[in-house]
Amino acid sequence: MSRVQLALRVADLPASIAFYSKLFGAEPAKLRPGYANFAIAEPPLKLVLIEGGDAAETRLDHLGVEVATAEEVAAATRRLAEAGLAAVEENDTSCCYAVQDKVWVRGPGAEPWEVYVVKADAGTPAGQGDSVCCSPATGAAAPQTRGACC
Repeated sequence: MSRVQLALRVADLPASIAFYSKLFGAEPAKLRPGYANFAIAEPPLKLVLIEGGDAAETRLDHLGVEVATAEEVAAATRRLAEAGLAAVEENDTSCCYAVQDKVWVRGPGAEPWEVYVVKADAGTPAGQGDSVCCSPATGAAAPQTRGACC
């Protein structure tokens, strides 16, 4: 199973949860302080809401493709490298209350994309710092958004 991920930084998490619950007819699959995610069956979508930001308007945090296995992340990493795209790998990273393997790449407009697998639930938001979501590895391909992950 693969599905597209859309991660949004929202100013009002409770209002956003209420809106997206109504829009998609689903409740959050995971709800933690400052964080919620929805596993939408139709259309296949992982919607991540991250509380915070500098403005009252919702903004794009990052995009992603959730895959079912670590082997699929490794295959995506190889495919991206063969296509000449600079990618940054993160394995066994704790982020957004989950242990994940992932690879990051930037689109032509510098938009951050990740291909990732959730390997296990985590009791804390990130492996480091106090943010809800961890920052990706540094490097040319790494997203530069504050707190990008998931």
